[in-house]
Amino acid sequence: MNAAAAIGWRANLATIGALMSRAKNELLRVPGAAIPGVLAPTIFFLGLNGVFGGLTQLTGFSTGSYASFIVPVSMLQGAGFTGAAAGVNLARDIEQGWLDRLLVSPTPRWVLLAGTVLAASARALIPATAVFVIALALGAKFPGLDGLIIIYAMVAAMAAVAACWGSMLALRFKSQSAAPLMQAGTLALIFLTPAYAPLALLQGWLHDIAQLNPVTQVIEASRQGFLGAVTWAETWPGVVALAGMLAVLGALALREMRRTAL
Repeated sequence: MNAAAAIGWRANLATIGALMSRAKNELLRVPGAAIPGVLAPTIFFLGLNGVFGGLTQLTGFSTGSYASFIVPVSMLQGAGFTGAAAGVNLARDIEQGWLDRLLVSPTPRWVLLAGTVLAASARALIPATAVFVIALALGAKFPGLDGLIIIYAMVAAMAAVAACWGSMLALRFKSQSAAPLMQAGTLALIFLTPAYAPLALLQGWLHDIAQLNPVTQVIEASRQGFLGAVTWAETWPGVVALAGMLAVLGALALREMRRTAL
């Protein structure tokens, strides 16, 4: 039994690796496919930094560099775009019949979903790195090794959350026409947070929603190294928030995957 289980796990991991390699090969064959995911968060970062850079003079900002304040948000935006793109690609595979071929294989459904999600996590590091390098060039603070590890871990996990959301919608609607909903959902999660100003400076309904939004904890954890020291007290709420979103959206996406196989 143990030997059979080990063989099964090796086969599952090999399948996940093959699906991730397929996503990588698509990127190598069509490099332009990565441009929107890199360009959009970069434009957001440059535009917001140029327009709202003076906000750091308000009481409540813990830094004099708006670039340092906003760069984690832009990196997470890139993760959201990448995760949504994974959902669009899955919808394309459904339309072209590729997913049907995978579903008739003996591969567990969670393995097929994991390949899509982990591929998105890996691809999200590309726009995150582009935005990070540009931010450093514009004077953003280097977050230190611990801060760097945290922000990249948050980016990868946020891309997985967005990929679960996009995959759920792709499997439900089975059409690329659901792409706007995939993108809008991930962007709304990030925008309705203290993305562009500290929570204490937000007013009205935006303040109330930001307090309840789990991505607020993710952003606060991601900002640590850019704004000050990294502490476990500021890190664990972001980890818990990401774990919760992954558990919920991952379960919903897997349910849709199993329904598709019927």
